[in-house]
Amino acid sequence: MDTNNLLNHLVTAVLVINTELKPCYANAAAAQLLGIGNHKLLEQTLPELYQLMGVEPQLLRDAIAAGQGLTVNTAALITLDGQHHTIDITLMPIENDANLSILELRQVDQQRRIHQQLNMDAQQQAAQFLVRNLAHEIKNPLGGLRGAAQLLSRELTSPDLKEFTSLIIEQADRLRNLVDRLLGPQRPTQHSVHSIHQVVQKVLKLVQMALPDNIKLKRDYDPSIPDLQMDPDQMQQAVLNIVQNAIQALESCGGEILIRTRTQHQVTIGTQRYKLVLALSIIDNGPGIPPDLVDTLFYPMVTGRDEGSGLGLSIAHNIARLHGGRIDCISAPGHTEFIINLPLQ
Repeated sequence: MDTNNLLNHLVTAVLVINTELKPCYANAAAAQLLGIGNHKLLEQTLPELYQLMGVEPQLLRDAIAAGQGLTVNTAALITLDGQHHTIDITLMPIENDANLSILELRQVDQQRRIHQQLNMDAQQQAAQFLVRNLAHEIKNPLGGLRGAAQLLSRELTSPDLKEFTSLIIEQADRLRNLVDRLLGPQRPTQHSVHSIHQVVQKVLKLVQMALPDNIKLKRDYDPSIPDLQMDPDQMQQAVLNIVQNAIQALESCGGEILIRTRTQHQVTIGTQRYKLVLALSIIDNGPGIPPDLVDTLFYPMVTGRDEGSGLGLSIAHNIARLHGGRIDCISAPGHTEFIINLPLQ
């Protein structure tokens, strides 16, 4: 049996590297993971093939020279084209050659995302149950308060006194609108076939009207992506909420926001696996999300800004869920990426 052909059928990236960390063999999965052609991959040393990998090159050199194995779990990998992955790294010496070792890079992004999504969905359902009950308790007395203010206003003749009842009615309406926003959409609406790029263009047209001069918008669309079933107004709201967050993150320092569309194959969302999925990425090069907010980012009322309501991401997540999708987040200083994943027919 042809060993090279067999290794090329593996979904795990496998490389054979020497003490200088130069690959002398790489299977197809390694080339795909690192985003570089196989021939070019074999012409460079390993540190030249990525921006960041969660293990020091010298640690690999020392392990190969000593003929020792090495294992690093859940390490961050950033490729030269800016793709972020989480990988498990295994280095194994080759018994017949002291100068060569096998390096295995196994992607665990998918497993981590599935676990995070299931955990987040459970937590958010509990939070939404609490919010719905709280909203019910707020709306009932609020309606009574507004009705009483209207009745009182009819009995008053003084414009100065009517000004106070108008203020009560105005603030009651504001609180009701806040509660409605807090709840967000709860059920799937009527979906029809639309282009995701048309939805994104409407969002960009809206934000460009008030875009600060120190922020630039960039687009990187895959024109081959087919139209998909959606509620265009809801989807526009979800994208707008994330783009506005990116703008707010860059207001003080300036920077770029990239909107990118791609397709991904064999993606699991929740407990269901899809052959083809749209990945809509909103990427900014701002300071990143504080680590203490990452795990609760999509919960209602969670925000890192003093003036923020903490509703934008929660509503966006709920809209993605109602479309059978999910939202992933990758954040580090200089790179924050929100990915809306939606199943394609």
